[in-house]
Amino acid sequence: MDAAFFDRRKYPTASAAEGYGEWAATYEETVAAGLDEPLLASLTTIEWPAVDRAVDLACGTGRAGAWMAARGVVAIDGIDLTPEMLAIAEKRGVYRRRAVADVAATGLPTADYGVCTMILADEHLAALPPAYREASRLLRPGGSFLLVGYHPYFLMNGLITHFHRPDGEAVTIRSYVHQLSDHFAAGRDAGLSLVEFRECIIDEGWLKTKPKWRPYLNWPASFAMVWSKP
Repeated sequence: MDAAFFDRRKYPTASAAEGYGEWAATYEETVAAGLDEPLLASLTTIEWPAVDRAVDLACGTGRAGAWMAARGVVAIDGIDLTPEMLAIAEKRGVYRRRAVADVAATGLPTADYGVCTMILADEHLAALPPAYREASRLLRPGGSFLLVGYHPYFLMNGLITHFHRPDGEAVTIRSYVHQLSDHFAAGRDAGLSLVEFRECIIDEGWLKTKPKWRPYLNWPASFAMVWSKP
């Protein structure tokens, strides 16, 4: 469902490619690290030092790639829709190769990766199944697909992903509401098995990174799913 149905703010709306292209220059300064970093640190089902090759779908500025590299993953490929984000990711020096491509049609080799990640991107997909099928195709048997998403609870309360232009104008990035059951169905239909699921609740520690989010204390901000390919 188009998240515009729930939108409280009614900011101008940009596509994901346009929006993140504009946001790229200030993304690192403004993204809420609490949305993904606590969840990544909490996961127990992926042995990162044992991962030889990983692919980071919707890699953006490379935050997830840098996180994986710091934990011993040597070969990481990055895919993103926006050249501006990839240009910043390149500066991190953690990706073996980078390409502008859709997460549902990467053009990368089949069954070549031990881990596939997609962090804070699923809300911009009109449909989940194509991305899940592509992740499954990229993984070798026994591989893991890690998805971290912006919680649908936030979207359904009208708090859509947005950024500010240099002149201060706020712009919404087109988003879609996917229920957690939608993820379960898409993963199952792609031949994957859910092995770990966590939700990140905004607490006092979380608010130290984003004090302005205090009105949302105790709300679920994001979630993580780890899927295994048999």
